[in-house]
Amino acid sequence: MGRNKNKDGRGGGGRRQKKDEYRSDLIDKSDMKNERFFAYYKAQKIVPDDEWDLFVETLRQHLPTTFRVAGSRETAHTLNSMVKDIHVPTLSNVTFEGQSIPPPVQILWYPEGLAWQFNVPKKVLRKSSEFKKFHSFLVGETEVGNISRQEAVSMLPPLFLGVEPHHHVMDMCAAPGSKTAQLLEALHANDTVTSTSMPSGLLIANDSDYKRTHLLIHQSARLPSPALMVTNMDASNYPSIKIPAPVKRDASAGVPPRTEQLLFDRVLCDVPCSGDGTIRKNIGIWKKWQPQDGNGLHSLQLRILQRAMKLLKSDGRIVYSTCSLNPVENEAVVASALRSHADFHLVDVSSQLPELKRQPGLTSWRPTSDREAKTTYDTYDAFLSAEPGSETKLTPGHWPPQDVDGLNLPRCMRIYPHLQDSGGFFVAVLERRSTNKAKKRTADSLEDVPESKKPRLAGDDAQPPAAVEEAAETKASDEAPMDIVADEKDEKASKAASGSGGSFKENPYTFLRPDDPILLSCIERLHLTSEFPASNVLVRNPEGDAVRSMYLTNDIVKQVVLHNEYGRIRLNAAGTKVLAKQEAGKGVDAQFRILGEGLPVVLPFTDPATILDGNLQTLRILVQSYYPLCSSFSEPFKSIIEGKPAGSHIIRFPPEKSEGATLFHDVVLPVWKSNVSISLMIDKKAKSALSLRIFGADITTAGREASSAKVSKEDTATKVEETQSSAKDETPEDSEETALEEAMEAVDN
Repeated sequence: MGRNKNKDGRGGGGRRQKKDEYRSDLIDKSDMKNERFFAYYKAQKIVPDDEWDLFVETLRQHLPTTFRVAGSRETAHTLNSMVKDIHVPTLSNVTFEGQSIPPPVQILWYPEGLAWQFNVPKKVLRKSSEFKKFHSFLVGETEVGNISRQEAVSMLPPLFLGVEPHHHVMDMCAAPGSKTAQLLEALHANDTVTSTSMPSGLLIANDSDYKRTHLLIHQSARLPSPALMVTNMDASNYPSIKIPAPVKRDASAGVPPRTEQLLFDRVLCDVPCSGDGTIRKNIGIWKKWQPQDGNGLHSLQLRILQRAMKLLKSDGRIVYSTCSLNPVENEAVVASALRSHADFHLVDVSSQLPELKRQPGLTSWRPTSDREAKTTYDTYDAFLSAEPGSETKLTPGHWPPQDVDGLNLPRCMRIYPHLQDSGGFFVAVLERRSTNKAKKRTADSLEDVPESKKPRLAGDDAQPPAAVEEAAETKASDEAPMDIVADEKDEKASKAASGSGGSFKENPYTFLRPDDPILLSCIERLHLTSEFPASNVLVRNPEGDAVRSMYLTNDIVKQVVLHNEYGRIRLNAAGTKVLAKQEAGKGVDAQFRILGEGLPVVLPFTDPATILDGNLQTLRILVQSYYPLCSSFSEPFKSIIEGKPAGSHIIRFPPEKSEGATLFHDVVLPVWKSNVSISLMIDKKAKSALSLRIFGADITTAGREASSAKVSKEDTATKVEETQSSAKDETPEDSEETALEEAMEAVDN
């Protein structure tokens, strides 16, 4: 995980970028060069000599836009069919300014053809009516979580992790959440188009930056899950989590229940990295790259991976990944971790995703401490001989170990941009053997070295250089010890392990009693069945009362919440919000209603007889207006809704096709009925996406207002373009195009 912490979330703290600093369309290819970059990576022999020119030329090309279709299996295939059967044919014969514009194409290696790629200039997206409609479709479905606009190589780690609904999963460096979303989808593989399953598994999504955990929560809300927890900890020192131990048959009465450490079936380590594999879109890297970027992150990356190893079950799997090309951040980290944990091995996954073009991991590389990368060294001893007193710059772990051939590093995967028009990426899949009888390697074993005696790199304490400041998380300078397993040590380490990027200011979670009067009233009013897990409903406020919102978790999340002090694990979120209090107006008491995001979770526990039936015409009226009168609907829905009490209700819309509208599958939506009107209780963006998907246009009130405003903006943009065109003789061509681009950006914003 490169950590630019820009929109794609691949980077760390540091100063904000200038607006156009990373726009590849505003820099000439002749300026896309860095002799340090070229010298260093030629010395590493990351690609064969006869591929070097193609490799560099590809780095200078604009990165295509990629997205994947998400959601439940049925929803995903419906949307994928819309892309394939409706949008692609429409976009197949588009020409712009005399040039043919290629339509989106499927990414061959992605399972079931659910990922797509297209390479279209921004100007075309703005001015081509066909692509503008497609772009609106993408934006709308992205807002509701049905499409993830994600870099292609970023989709790989969750695929190789192999998550199943019963797994306990940890995403150690999760923000901004695109990979977390993939993991959630895997946990919910048994979901239907209208309802969310209650998987027995667990996903803890962690990030060291407090502010970014809230972005993570926002992103994951598009895929509501009772199996999700979000924490804010330093991944390299993640505390042990306690859960109840199995009860022994001969346990004495009155003896406090025992707890044990929760171990994980799957752990994703998409670690902070220098991010030079993203150079095609983060073109500022061309100017600022230096080899110290990776050198300074090596120790943090190793600590995170080693901590993941301690959190893993026997036969469990870890995926370690970066968007860096640097072997110091990749193979060197994996090699050091394997040598300190003899019960782990690299997995051969060459037969998985057979269409994916990849290169094997390296077995030799030559680190350097030279900023200009003019001098590299074969061994650590050679480095110290040439640069006496440099022990704080690099460690032996930066180099290939003597037993490198026994580590199977070629089983790692290197994804290069020129192989399939992507970004650069590194993936390693590790598994823990079911037996711990293997002899432990002792040579250079980091695990056996007391923390106080481990080599301290200058970069560990110092502020990172400018390039790393922008590309790596501020947590790179954290020095908390890694090998903390015992509970009492966890308690002492909780302060040192706390995250960065903002203080922790969260209320605790409190589970309601199943006989709580307010909860019982909700169950009765909302017609929930006896199977509803009332004991798994929690609230979040200091008093522990059902004041405004209620959340629902599965059993394992409940056990984690109950047996771990929330401040110790810096718990930001648990489960999914399902109910919220609705002020009903004069003469009507406030009631709890089912939230749009919570409906898929609650629906399996709702009495089917209480769900109302609607049709496309009913849905059209609900979408077009905020508060349509009950009298505005046709029979029989008009009489049905008028006869219902004020409060929360659910409507099911079955598949239907009419003129200008198609509903491919069941849609179930929450509504709120007042005395004389009814309102669709989903947010504006979700309503617009629903309208585009079913009616082919945004017919919502907000959509109509936005369309009117957009026409006005486009008129302004046309005037700007005409002004720029008339000034062509007075302005250099490049400056003119830049000014026009900036004007168009202003119009879009």
